[in-house]
Amino acid sequence: MTETYNAKNLSVLEGLDAVRKRPGMYIGTTDSQGLMHCLWEIIDNAVDEALAGACNRIIVTLHTDGSIEVADNGRGIPVDVEPKTKLTGVEVVLTKLHAGAKFGNDSYNAAGGLHGVGSSVVNALSSRLDVEVDRNGNTYHMAFHQGHPGVYQDGDAQHRSPDTPFKRTRKNKPTELEITGKVGAKTTGTRVRYWADPEIFNDTARFDYDQLIDRVRQTSFLVPGLKITVIDESIPETGDVAVDDFLEIDGPRLDEASAFNGTVESDESDASHDTIGSSDEDSDEPSQMASIGEQDRAGHKRVEEFVHTGGVEDFVDFLSHGEPVSDIWHISGQGTYKEETQAVDANGDLHAEHITRQCGVDIALRWINGYDTTLRSFVNVVETPGGGMHVDGFLQSLTKQVRKTVEDNARKFKVNLKDSNTRIERDDILAGLVAVVTVRIAEPQFQGQTKDVLGTAPVKGIVSRMTDRQFGEMITGSRRGFKEQSGRVLEKITSEMHARIQARKTKEVTRRKNALESASMPPKLSDCQPGNDDVAELFIVEGDSALGTAKAARNSAFQALLPIRGKILNVQKASLSQILANKECSAIIQVVGAGSGPNFDIEQARYDKLIMMTDADVDGAHIRILLLTLIYRYMRPLIEFGHVYAAVPPLHRIALAGSHKGEYIYTYSDDELAGKLDQLKRQRIDFNPEVQRYKGLGEMDADQLADTTMDPRTRMLRRIRMEDAAQASDVFGLLMGDDVPPRKQFIIDNADDFDRSKIDT
Repeated sequence: MTETYNAKNLSVLEGLDAVRKRPGMYIGTTDSQGLMHCLWEIIDNAVDEALAGACNRIIVTLHTDGSIEVADNGRGIPVDVEPKTKLTGVEVVLTKLHAGAKFGNDSYNAAGGLHGVGSSVVNALSSRLDVEVDRNGNTYHMAFHQGHPGVYQDGDAQHRSPDTPFKRTRKNKPTELEITGKVGAKTTGTRVRYWADPEIFNDTARFDYDQLIDRVRQTSFLVPGLKITVIDESIPETGDVAVDDFLEIDGPRLDEASAFNGTVESDESDASHDTIGSSDEDSDEPSQMASIGEQDRAGHKRVEEFVHTGGVEDFVDFLSHGEPVSDIWHISGQGTYKEETQAVDANGDLHAEHITRQCGVDIALRWINGYDTTLRSFVNVVETPGGGMHVDGFLQSLTKQVRKTVEDNARKFKVNLKDSNTRIERDDILAGLVAVVTVRIAEPQFQGQTKDVLGTAPVKGIVSRMTDRQFGEMITGSRRGFKEQSGRVLEKITSEMHARIQARKTKEVTRRKNALESASMPPKLSDCQPGNDDVAELFIVEGDSALGTAKAARNSAFQALLPIRGKILNVQKASLSQILANKECSAIIQVVGAGSGPNFDIEQARYDKLIMMTDADVDGAHIRILLLTLIYRYMRPLIEFGHVYAAVPPLHRIALAGSHKGEYIYTYSDDELAGKLDQLKRQRIDFNPEVQRYKGLGEMDADQLADTTMDPRTRMLRRIRMEDAAQASDVFGLLMGDDVPPRKQFIIDNADDFDRSKIDT
């Protein structure tokens, strides 16, 4: 087959048409992720003004027609004519790829939007975009449709819509900005309002309000003193404080919203800049984009405000969930590096230039009990979830300094330097670590437009040297006030190492082909028959007397028994080395057979159900919470995937008489007993007035224990669930931790809700 192939077969996409043709190249996807990425581009431009010291106020407004507006009180996009293109600065920024002030070395020392495509890409992917700029005492306005400048035939400037008639500006004809109002001479700022184009984004694209709040909150931590407000106009006004009451408007109003119910997450800083100027009312008619932006937004306030002054230290404190092992440690400083870059000369041409860059480093870290790691990294407030050079430098020096300090104190931490296995690994250090790593540099090199990974190589050395010096002083205790803290941190890290080594050994020996032949199992374990792992049940039984009855009551085909002697160790207050030295705790971990902590592998668990079978009294309840603390801290997936249960043994047994002789009724509280006896009397059913009261599982015979507690056909079990991991961690810390006053206050606050029927009286 012969086909003609010549120049007429070639297509040339001009301007922003390439963005609309291949949006994934610029925003990653056209689903919800891409939809949110467009918003990040606009917000980042406003934040860059804050990083430059020109802005301290940003307002994000979610309009009811699906459009989103971002306003700032920065310097405002330039409105004068750019010499090379003969277009105004506003049109250059919003219609030309790789255009902006961030390619030079004067306007921004550190910025998040660095590729010069953010605003123009959002413009290209919007069915409509309006921009307003306050500069020179005027408010300038310009509108775009799918990236092309022009004029909308809006009947009312306060009710704009992408569906109104649009007249496109003729090609290559400069578009003059429209002056729509006056502002104070010192008032500056930019407002961008856009409607995402449903022709671009797929049907699954949904706006994520919680993701927006998380992003705004993290930005307020990273830029101390910057106040960011989110206004969701789909939430009805409920207050009597007007927006104008907290925005000292010098020019046209931000909008006509009148309610302010925002929350300030930290102490506010006094505003020193002029405030934000005008924006537009929402359209009463929903746009084409409404279906993409719609979602149930119940459960949050109309206005939420964020401002923090403590920087990354406040951020780490916010991210910390659990009992702290150390205070928040801070590493900061400046470094320089040389880099060859392409600079724009006076004629607009690019040429190679060697310049010296400044790199600001700001890191906060702490350790908390537990083994989860929370490590967040940023470059100029842009999150780098894939890490990069700054994270590599930080972790490299962190590992180096911890290893050196442990080796220097090997005897203290029971580390055998002759054993190659007893070596601190990075995972040991990361367990329980909460850290925020930020750097600020001009023109960072990211891997891709989505900026997931920092690729500027010299940053690694700067962060590494700074961490070496400052963290080294902290972890060795040579810096004043750190000796006790560093001791606790190193104890935790070495305990993690010992636990990892022990868990590996445990995993190796507990993988059984025949559990009955496993010499490593605790001698008191009464195991079930092999081959039933998918239905096997492990009963943790309180006491040897209950064990004897349970042995006769169980079905040995799939039910295993492990007795414990009273109350086990409170692991919330213990180190890993103490836990592993405790016979009861180590036996439970060993019998489950899936390891512990970060090495826990639920696929290796030897039982489908782990059932706590304790007496129905106060001591039994205490034993259950101690067991749950152990499971939550070191075998958490068992709870997360619903494999942990509490047996519910009865408190009383009523023996029926007369025609019902040989039948029994079990009750589980004193109130239930009284009600059941009254019911029997009303029904004239005879019963033995001497009701049997069980003081413990050991008082039941095998048949009674099987019927009430062990036989799957007749027993009652309570599944332990964990809907919120962070809340569960806080509760365990409150109930089982070292800090007594909060626990006392919890008891006082909840005394009125105490249900006596839930405990043995």
